[in-house]
Amino acid sequence: MSHIFPRHCHTDMPTAVGGDGCFLIDASGKRYFDGSGGAAVSCLGHSNERVIAAIKDQAETLAYAHTGFFTTAPAEELADLLIAHAPGDLDRVYLVSGGSEAVEAALKLARQFHIENGEPSRKHVIARRQSYHGNTLGALAASGNAWRRQQFSPLLIDVSHIAPCYEYAERAADETLFDYGQRVANELEEEIQRLGPENVMAFIAEPVVGATLGAVPPVDGYFKRIREICDAHGVLLILDEVMCGMGRTGHLFACDAEGIAPDILCIAKGLGAGYQPIGAMLCTSHIYDAVAKGTGFFQHGHTYLGHPIAAAVGCAVLKEILENDLVAQVRSRGAFLGTQLHHTFGQHPNVGDIRGRGLFWGIELVENRDSKTPFDPSRGIAGKIKKAAFAERLACYPMPGTRDGRIGDHIMLAPPFVASEAELRGALESLERALIMTL
Repeated sequence: MSHIFPRHCHTDMPTAVGGDGCFLIDASGKRYFDGSGGAAVSCLGHSNERVIAAIKDQAETLAYAHTGFFTTAPAEELADLLIAHAPGDLDRVYLVSGGSEAVEAALKLARQFHIENGEPSRKHVIARRQSYHGNTLGALAASGNAWRRQQFSPLLIDVSHIAPCYEYAERAADETLFDYGQRVANELEEEIQRLGPENVMAFIAEPVVGATLGAVPPVDGYFKRIREICDAHGVLLILDEVMCGMGRTGHLFACDAEGIAPDILCIAKGLGAGYQPIGAMLCTSHIYDAVAKGTGFFQHGHTYLGHPIAAAVGCAVLKEILENDLVAQVRSRGAFLGTQLHHTFGQHPNVGDIRGRGLFWGIELVENRDSKTPFDPSRGIAGKIKKAAFAERLACYPMPGTRDGRIGDHIMLAPPFVASEAELRGALESLERALIMTL
């Protein structure tokens, strides 16, 4: 009898006992290809010698020092590394323990910035439907994932949610891609006007939407218009790259593909590659200076901010990515994976859309390909595919509720950056067998 409180109370899961490259190993010796990197986390696989050595070396040197008393060498080095490659005017790094913490810090900093800047009326946050920003209460309030929000809605602050940039399901038949992107971006302008520009503090979005929509990239021009609108009204742009950042989409920072930079940026997952819990919030010098010249104190904090071992891991992961040019490898492997996905599933009668960027791909499943009609949610398609794929020794990330939190199913793939073409082919063969068994 286990005393662990699991995610699902009635699921009997195998025990993971080892990791070898792109594979996880259970207690019976079965090997599973980690086709989603957990939740787009394990970008370097499970046995990276450099990262393991960094953990050992740092633990032997200094395990912990509270940031209320000390800074540490690995935290300083990681911040320098991140800012050296960060887009735009991002200049300061606030190290946390995960994505939800990074988003909470971003929301609080946005509010404090406006107070320090003499605009205390700015309190409203605008986000998008079918988004996900984390499971703590502030991050969940910003999230547009209806299923995750539902039972906790009485506890959440009021956040406006505009349309996502989800052209497969929501672009009109007579709209060009560009016109569609401008139309949904302009919903931000409309919502700012409705709330009053003097009352809006921030807009938050994922550059490539992760688990909730299934690796949906924006159309060209969408984020440039978003940036223009934010600038016109003094609204801070927060980009959540917790899942899509750190090389996952073929750019170290996902927003580089859009030719824009945010005021505040959140990263996690791939920053620690699963070897330690770590995340970060990056902000511009303009925002930092407002706090530094004002109260001089960010009214926020957690016990494990800037944890030395986690920071040492972040440094080792970034060096692996940068020195081995893994971002370029993500682009080449991603092009291969995209081609193979279209070859294997492009004509499948229940595959409505295949989309993605880099090594971040989604397959949207539908009952009717021509009408794009989703499966009835009572069929539990996503859950069945997850189970069938796992039986084929593939860990992937199927999710229900793609369209509105209730209907729609997709599969997300986010394999390690170091996966070979042969390993990716094997993963798709396993997924193909899982679809045959399920649909």
